[in-house]
Amino acid sequence: MKIRKDIAQRKRTDKVFSLVGLIATLVGIVTLLALMIDLAWDGTARLNWNFFTAFPSRFPDKAGILSAWVGTGVVMFVTALAAVPMGVAAGVYLEEYAPKNVMTTLIEINIANLAGVPSIVYGLMALGLFVYKFQFGMSILTAGLTLALLILPIVIMATREAIRTIPGSIREAAFAVGATKWQMIRHHILPYSAGGILTGVIIGLSRAIGESAPLITIGALTFIAFLPASPFTGTFPFLSFEWLKSPYTVLPIQAFNWVSRPQKAFHLNAAAAGLTLMAMTLAMNGAAIWIRYRFRKRIKW
Repeated sequence: MKIRKDIAQRKRTDKVFSLVGLIATLVGIVTLLALMIDLAWDGTARLNWNFFTAFPSRFPDKAGILSAWVGTGVVMFVTALAAVPMGVAAGVYLEEYAPKNVMTTLIEINIANLAGVPSIVYGLMALGLFVYKFQFGMSILTAGLTLALLILPIVIMATREAIRTIPGSIREAAFAVGATKWQMIRHHILPYSAGGILTGVIIGLSRAIGESAPLITIGALTFIAFLPASPFTGTFPFLSFEWLKSPYTVLPIQAFNWVSRPQKAFHLNAAAAGLTLMAMTLAMNGAAIWIRYRFRKRIKW
């Protein structure tokens, strides 16, 4: 009889927990939906070709986000190029190669703590390290490296968690047929854990694309009427890295600049910039999800 009462109590507890979880999920979804509707209501009218191809202006009806969305794109490109390989490599090393000792434990604790550090701290660190120490200046390179450091702990932790989900039998089977440790990691561990790793990358890049505090700290411009230098040239080797030294702005900073203006028309521009930022985030996430799907499909076959 007591067992039946315990089972009934646990079932009621499960139902209550499920209900609370459902309510919490709906609150998040409804809040996000309300935000998107509000932005769409205010900003849809400004979404036209001129808005995407014009530079910022003191006249709201002529102002655009060309320099902002280009700056966001190139900064995120540098961020992904720096953070993803380094984060995945660090996660693989800590999970597969690093000895289990006090030093490794301290490193793991610090990585977990760094994931929760306020972004402004990374901006102050980058100001002293990249801007003044390495003399990178207030450039796209500095911005990309700053955001890469910001999301690096997230990528490392996601990589480690994804690797931990791979059964030990796969490792043992690889070693049984004569594979080296690197061959086992390259041909089995990384492909099978690619889905989890890409999920961590999505979360990290989604956080980075909306950051403004660290970029303002290292000198991002609020008004810029030119684009970075072209990465292509007409002479050998046909590539130029001068664009890495260019000043920049990004969509969150541009939107903040417009919101701080008293004119209502600039607020509509800020709403349109917010919609664009959300669209870029969803497109980036969609691309990562598609890549993850392709990895999983290849593994199944």
